[in-house]
Amino acid sequence: MQLLVAGSTQVDAGKTTFSVGLLDHVGGTGFKPRAGNDYWFDHDDYCHATTAGRLYGKDARRLAAVNDDRSPETINPIHRLWQPSPGPNEGLLGRTDREFVVDRVGWDDPTYVVNDTVELPASITTQLPLNSAIRVASLEEFNEVMRRVHLPALERIGDRIEATDRSVIESYGAIARPITTLEPDAVAVVEPGIVRIYDGARYAKACTVASGSAREGRLEVPVDRVVDLIERQATVELPALDSETQAKPERIANAYAPAYDALCTTARET
Repeated sequence: MQLLVAGSTQVDAGKTTFSVGLLDHVGGTGFKPRAGNDYWFDHDDYCHATTAGRLYGKDARRLAAVNDDRSPETINPIHRLWQPSPGPNEGLLGRTDREFVVDRVGWDDPTYVVNDTVELPASITTQLPLNSAIRVASLEEFNEVMRRVHLPALERIGDRIEATDRSVIESYGAIARPITTLEPDAVAVVEPGIVRIYDGARYAKACTVASGSAREGRLEVPVDRVVDLIERQATVELPALDSETQAKPERIANAYAPAYDALCTTARET
C-alpha cells in the first residue's frame, strides 16, 4: 500500500505532522524523495546537520525517527539548501526571493552539486566535502546534471518505495507528487484544519493530464491544478495539535484517526 501526502499551499500545511502520525497508524515506512530548507530561515536545522558533515532537513529527520533504524538521507535522496536572494535579479533557477546554494544527491556516498554563481555560506565550505562537488553556472548545465545525477537517485528511491509493503510518501511544497512515476493507492492533500482524500489512480492520471504535452510538460505540477480535475473521496476535519501532541507519533495517530481510517479505506477500495 502506497499512501501519498501532499500539501495545498506553500506555507506550512502540516504534511509532515500528518505523515508522522500516519506512519504510526499503518506501521509503515516513510519517504521524502525531495526536500529543502533555507540557510537563514531554518538555520538551527542547517546547523544540526552540517556540524555532523551532513545535509538534511527537519521533515526527513522526523519521518526517519519513526523508524529508528533509518537515517534521514536514506529516505530523502535529494535535499536542496536555499538562501535568501540579495537583490531583485532572477537567480539560476529563476527565483527572485531566494537562490539555490547546494544539493545533496544520494545517501550512501552522496554527490554534492554547488551553484557556482552565488557566494556560499562560509560554514558550509568547511563542514561539507565540497572540494569534489559538481559546480554549475547555468541552467543548461544544471539540467544536464539533474538528468545525469538527480534522476537516477529518484529512480532508486522509487524502486525502494515499490518494494516496501506499506509506504508513506511525503511530497514537498505544494507539488502534487515528488516522483513523476509514482502511482499511489490513495492521496491525502493536507491543509490547516482539513484533509482532502483522493483515489490514487485518478490522482496519478490527473497529474499526467495537468503536466501537459511533452513539449509543454512540467516536472513540478501544483496540487491545486491536479485536484481541480478529479472528485474527492472524503473530507475530514483535522484538530489543531499542541506541541506535546505533535512530538509523539502515537498521539498524532490518535488525534487524526478518523482521517487515517478514511485514507486507508480509499486505498483498499482501489
